[in-house]
Amino acid sequence: MPATAHLYSRLLKPPETVFEGAQEFQQLCDDAKKDEILVIPLIWPCDNDLGIVKDYWDDQKAADQSAYSFARVLEKFIAWRNSEQLNPENDPCLKRINVLAHSMGNRVFRQTMAAWNRYDLADGVPLIFRSSFLVASDIVNESLEKGEQGELICHASRNVVVYHASDDLALRASKVSNLKNKIASRRLGHTGPEDMELVPKNVFSVDCDDVNNAYDLKGHSYFRSGRVAGEAGLVFDHIFKTLLSGRVFPDDEFRRTTIIRE
Repeated sequence: MPATAHLYSRLLKPPETVFEGAQEFQQLCDDAKKDEILVIPLIWPCDNDLGIVKDYWDDQKAADQSAYSFARVLEKFIAWRNSEQLNPENDPCLKRINVLAHSMGNRVFRQTMAAWNRYDLADGVPLIFRSSFLVASDIVNESLEKGEQGELICHASRNVVVYHASDDLALRASKVSNLKNKIASRRLGHTGPEDMELVPKNVFSVDCDDVNNAYDLKGHSYFRSGRVAGEAGLVFDHIFKTLLSGRVFPDDEFRRTTIIRE
């Protein structure tokens, strides 16, 4: 099994719904190429307060606090990978690791890398992910720029692929909450990177505006099935091809943006 996809999901509903999404993604992978990808869901806690604004801000706090636990997981993984006893040189683990972060799971991912870098590393984060897929990202659209905390995601990944849609209805709640709290910021999942010239060269932008609402009523979870449940959508197809090849646009090494259209 040459590739492993890790799925960060925001726990908005009972854990069963997160696992259902992971199972759907796994089934789509198996349908495309059986036993090639193993999907591992990672969940983080958030509450269920009444009132969208209070709930949103509490979830941000939970995301930030969860970062320390996930950073510990990464540190333990590196310790295992570097252990001659557990992972000897004559029989090393060669599996590829990819991350798919969805919605506020991107905040968890960003803060995890920041916490890991701050408390456990001396020379910056290692290159451990083949590709990081940032879908409907609920973080500000400057987050991946040089000097911002999200830049560490770029350092740890061969590719960083941002999937965005301007009419993602679920992210509008994020915008309303931020404006109410006097923070004016456009979300990465709405616009993609604010300026592609200011982000590292391994960042790619994929506009999903033409298909997201057709795949999901709120236009937010558009990275699995397409118009028909259980049948791969075009966004999934792009993710899967990148998982297999390790290249976002294999036919054009200089291309960094695209639009997905049916």
